[in-house]
Amino acid sequence: MRRVSVLVSGACGKVGREVVRAIHGLDDLDLAAAVDKVEVGKDIGELVLGNKAGIHVQDDLQAALSDSSPDVMVDFTTPQAVTPNALAAIEQNVRLVIGTTGIAEADLEAIRGLCETKNLGAVIAPNFAIGAVLMMHFARLAARYLPLAEIIELHHDRKVDAPSGTALKTADMIAQARSESPQPPGEHLPSRGQWQQNVPIHSVRLPGLVAHQEVIFGGLEQTLTLRHDSLGRGSFMPGVILAIRKVMELDHLVHGLELLLDL
Repeated sequence: MRRVSVLVSGACGKVGREVVRAIHGLDDLDLAAAVDKVEVGKDIGELVLGNKAGIHVQDDLQAALSDSSPDVMVDFTTPQAVTPNALAAIEQNVRLVIGTTGIAEADLEAIRGLCETKNLGAVIAPNFAIGAVLMMHFARLAARYLPLAEIIELHHDRKVDAPSGTALKTADMIAQARSESPQPPGEHLPSRGQWQQNVPIHSVRLPGLVAHQEVIFGGLEQTLTLRHDSLGRGSFMPGVILAIRKVMELDHLVHGLELLLDL
């Protein structure tokens, strides 16, 4: 079995550290490089694993890509950094697994186009928790029969984008599945949330939260609530590892982890 080498961009962030831990010790994956703007020069193993890994944090992504020649770059950074990071990696024939949210549609299309030009795979997902992917899948099924829905998404207070990528994608999936599209009210009060595809989304940002979402459907004398809770960032790692393995078989961009699952 060929081992896959992985560069982690945002390696010192809360999710990036979990990615480093998840890769460590796996028979088919190797950590090739760690890139971040903090803890530069420190051994990522000492920072994350408690013992030296021989890989020091770099702040120059281009240099890290050239020096380590990874197969895959995993990116959990910021909406401002992710697109330049992605394009730089593709230019060096490196596949992508991206969990950074808040990517503009134009930037997503730029990444998609370069992947197609280079015949390289990429996986971009708003949420890598398998339970969250199932929640979105079930929401799409429910929307066929209960088209009226609202989304409440709750995240930690340092999350920079709102609504979350998961909420936006859930709203899109609900809209695609509906047999009819309810119209928003004539007067759109601020307290009614942000409307995406005629689905109201309400964002909560508080310390103590990680990543949580409710989708509430309403019908004649009934409601249906779907809820997923990520209680720790380790919940994203089975999906990230799955994406790293699957992206090696792709020659195009896949947007959404559900497309890699047998749903």
